[in-house]
Amino acid sequence: MHDAAVKLLRLRGRKVCDRVLWKGKVWKGQIMFIRWLPGAPSHPAAHAREEAVYVGTLASRKLSKKAVERNRMRRRCREALRIVLKEYAPRNSEMSVQLLLCPRSPSLHASFHLLREDIERFLSTLPSQWPRRNHHPSSSSSS
Repeated sequence: MHDAAVKLLRLRGRKVCDRVLWKGKVWKGQIMFIRWLPGAPSHPAAHAREEAVYVGTLASRKLSKKAVERNRMRRRCREALRIVLKEYAPRNSEMSVQLLLCPRSPSLHASFHLLREDIERFLSTLPSQWPRRNHHPSSSSSS
């Protein structure tokens, strides 16, 4: 286990997931789309002071009538995120974000490499939009 790695926690509760679904920003990729909100969720089980990535998945019956296939899509997307976050951890470890992963039908049979590329593209868009902690004394001074 790496202490420096970003914690990957579950996005719990219907109200929390619905908030990300309706108020979150949308990123659309080839294999999945991701709705996201900065910060920790407002849920009693969430540790607001803890820097983490809170992840939920959403796969409707439109994708597949078979629950086995929908669950496989969810697991593949979540695993790709976990692996890519290990690599991104040093850069983005000072932030919390809520993610709702919504796989598309190609995620079932797409190569794992394509899933990882989609996640990497998403994470590369975050730093410019994601509020960061102040690391430089010059950025925290007021004029």
